[in-house]
Amino acid sequence: MGLEIGFVGLGNMGLPMAANLLASGHRLTVWNRTQSRAEPLSGKGATIAPRAADTIRRGGVLVSMVADDAALTELVAGDPALAERLGQGGIHISMSTVAPATTRELAEVHRKVGSTLVAAPVFGRPDAAAAKRLWICVSGPAAAKATAQPILEALGQRVFDFGEVTEAANVVKISGNFLIAAAMEAMGEAFALAEKNGVDRSALASMLGQTLFACPVYQGYGAAIANRRHSPAGFRLPLGLKDVEIVLRSAREANAPMPTASLLRDRFVHALAMGRADLDWSAVALGAREDAGLTD
Repeated sequence: MGLEIGFVGLGNMGLPMAANLLASGHRLTVWNRTQSRAEPLSGKGATIAPRAADTIRRGGVLVSMVADDAALTELVAGDPALAERLGQGGIHISMSTVAPATTRELAEVHRKVGSTLVAAPVFGRPDAAAAKRLWICVSGPAAAKATAQPILEALGQRVFDFGEVTEAANVVKISGNFLIAAAMEAMGEAFALAEKNGVDRSALASMLGQTLFACPVYQGYGAAIANRRHSPAGFRLPLGLKDVEIVLRSAREANAPMPTASLLRDRFVHALAMGRADLDWSAVALGAREDAGLTD
């Protein structure tokens, strides 16, 4: 029998995730800031709440997939504060990409009112979310993770547990996003070198994606970067900048120098200055091509 779940945040990722929970037999009450985003779920059995606070019951389960740290903080500790509304025994499964420090602070907000925060950020784009092919990282108190497990299994292909320190999964998530961004920059530079020397960019990307770098990042983003295919955006470029800035802030707090992350931040800022805010974050790789004088 499915669980009764509140779900907040129905963007490009949240909407297919909520649909998959419904398809798995869970009962959902959903809310999104733009209510029209929630309407497709009504026909699938979801209840649409007029306010975020109305998605949950005391001692229940809330899943959130919101845009950034500010949105998550407002959700948990704003007015009305959902942490307090969850109350004793309530569980909040936070699936957004946010700073570890934000999760640490909000976990304490939950603890003070008797509820529990479980961090469960995901790797995967909207098509992976729709296909239930997400990789999910989870951390937090063991009992709450056990309750969350069937929910997470309905959303992804595998769940990786990183222990009971609540923000640990967020450290994993931003580390992974840093590596993806660094790979995109490296591919942009390598493909520019190939193009300047008369080597077909797509042929190089294809060979590397089948041999030395036979993995989803180099295969998917490699083809997009080689062919300069950055629209429609699965993950918009400003969100990439947000994540790199989280990496740098977290690195500074831990006294862990990350010079490549500093370079990536400048690349993302340059891409925004070039008017690429509506493109996929893979468009950050265009900067290397322009540096090489390839502007056609």
